[in-house]
Amino acid sequence: MIQTIYTKNAPDAIGPYSQAKIAGGFLFASGQIAINPATGAVEADTIEGQTEQIMQNIAAILAEAGLTFDSVVKTTCFLKNMSDFGTFNEIYGKYFTSKPARSCVAAAQLPKDVLAEVEIIAVCEK
Repeated sequence: MIQTIYTKNAPDAIGPYSQAKIAGGFLFASGQIAINPATGAVEADTIEGQTEQIMQNIAAILAEAGLTFDSVVKTTCFLKNMSDFGTFNEIYGKYFTSKPARSCVAAAQLPKDVLAEVEIIAVCEK
C-alpha cells in the first residue's frame, strides 16, 4: 500500500508530484526548497536562510508522517554554488545529527532559482 503525505506546514508541490509518499516501510520526500509555506514565496536570499527554511519544510513533512530527522537514512542535496558547501554543512549538521548517507552535487539551476534543494528517504519502522 502506498500512502501520500501532505501537510500545510510545508510548501505545496509546484508541479505534478506529492510532498512525500510512504511505501515499503520508507518515506520518500520530494526535494524541498526554501519556500515559506505560509506565503508560498522564497523569502531568504542567503544560503543560511534558505537552508534553515528547507530544514523547517523537511521537519514538517517528517512530523506529518510521525517521524523525526533521526528517521532519515539518505539525503540528496543540490547546491547552486559549491562555494556554499561549508555553510550549508554547518546548518545541515544541526538537524541531521544521526548522519544519514548523503550525496551532495552542484546543480546549474534549481527551481525558483534557489540556492539549495534537499530530498530525503526515511525509514518508517521503529
